[in-house]
Amino acid sequence: MSRIIRYANPWSEWATLNRALNRWATEAAGAQNGDQVDVPSLDVAESPEQYTIKAALPGWKPEDVDITFEKGVVTLKGEVKTEEANEKTEENAKYHFKEIRKASFYRQLSLPSEVEAEKANAAFENGVLTLNLPKAEVIKPKQIKIAVK
Repeated sequence: MSRIIRYANPWSEWATLNRALNRWATEAAGAQNGDQVDVPSLDVAESPEQYTIKAALPGWKPEDVDITFEKGVVTLKGEVKTEEANEKTEENAKYHFKEIRKASFYRQLSLPSEVEAEKANAAFENGVLTLNLPKAEVIKPKQIKIAVK
């Protein structure tokens, strides 16, 4: 009889806690001013060379999204306000639903090692933001060759 031993993945548990805290903070911030709050889903991958963060942002425009990196923390935030022009043209309209209004989001993610922020790049395609953060040279694994005598 074989046994399957499963070990807890601390990164996965940390990511789950981080998501819950971000969601709570974002919802709390939105509840204070009555805004619609969006909490984008994230995928975070690590390779020996870089971290890759993907954020699902359907309906968002790249110019409405800000990305910052400071002291090991990546911050993604965005804000869209209701278009004033549409409000004026629809002045006499009788709404049955009015759910489209100002929306915002705010997510922070701590990375476990240093990155070279000046070499980071971001792309936005089909509602998915992809952020590549190269690891700092001191963090990358180095292979040492053994000389044979």
